[in-house]
Amino acid sequence: MAKFKVAMVDYDYATLDAFRGEVERLGGEFVHHRCKDIEEAIARFGDADGWLIQYLSPIGEKVFASCRKLKVVGRCGIGYDVIDVAAATRHKVVACNVPSYCEDEVSDHAMALMLSFIRKTVVYTNAVKAGKWDWKIGAPIPRLRGMTLGLMGFGKIPRTLAPKARAFGLNVITHDPFLKPEQAAREGVEMVDFNALLARSDFLSIHCPLNDQTRGMFNASAFARMKKTAVLINTARGGVINTADLARALDSGALAAACLDVMPQEPPDPADPLLRCANLVISPHVGWYSEGSIINLQTLIARYVSEVCLGRKPEAVVNPEVLAHVTLS
Repeated sequence: MAKFKVAMVDYDYATLDAFRGEVERLGGEFVHHRCKDIEEAIARFGDADGWLIQYLSPIGEKVFASCRKLKVVGRCGIGYDVIDVAAATRHKVVACNVPSYCEDEVSDHAMALMLSFIRKTVVYTNAVKAGKWDWKIGAPIPRLRGMTLGLMGFGKIPRTLAPKARAFGLNVITHDPFLKPEQAAREGVEMVDFNALLARSDFLSIHCPLNDQTRGMFNASAFARMKKTAVLINTARGGVINTADLARALDSGALAAACLDVMPQEPPDPADPLLRCANLVISPHVGWYSEGSIINLQTLIARYVSEVCLGRKPEAVVNPEVLAHVTLS
């Protein structure tokens, strides 16, 4: 008989084999369904010890009050803004994420977005397909070497991106209120304040979480302090950018371009003015993806959730303060 029950309450993965394998390896029962909303998830999986979620939200008071057996919620990814962490803590539910599984993929994608803009690959591809074979269509193209890449945040992904950028001859600066000077020196990056990050960056790549402090922080005021030749790159969370302000900045020439892998609403409304901007490069929140990263992600989050169900402390806990009220070995 299974020792615990873990429910995958929403997903768009082609296979759940890695989830199932890890839960069953640790003695649990794995169940799943693509629930369309919170109410369906509660009705189907209100008796589960652990939930695995991909996009479904909000995982908050209603879930925790209704699912009395729930010990842990695991978010299949780095970001966990779909979970009301304070509510989870009040109900003594452990919240987990996977902070380390796709550093190479996301940093590669940020670099690819940057290169696709600076080398005008999208412009040239569209032109050639339209029957225009003319290198001047993409002019002017500045030299990349010697430009400055600014990193908003300096966690694991930007720390992986920095040496890749330096290999292309870019200078790297960063703003992260939690970064210590000795860490920055060790990584070979220059620490700057937020205003300097905005003013000095030729490329500004966002790598911070979405929370009350960062929501909408890249807005009209921020764009006005950036170079008109600057390119904004976001592979973090869509809500960090005020996209209405960004659309106006791109249309007016206040910014040269934006390269986005995330949006506040996913998928975005087809009528979103931002999608009509010619100087936008966009991909469908795919920066995290490789075949290897999927297996890594699924295995790790299934392990963390199962460990809590077994009374063990997992490697990644979003709300460590809950451990004062939950007995985990």
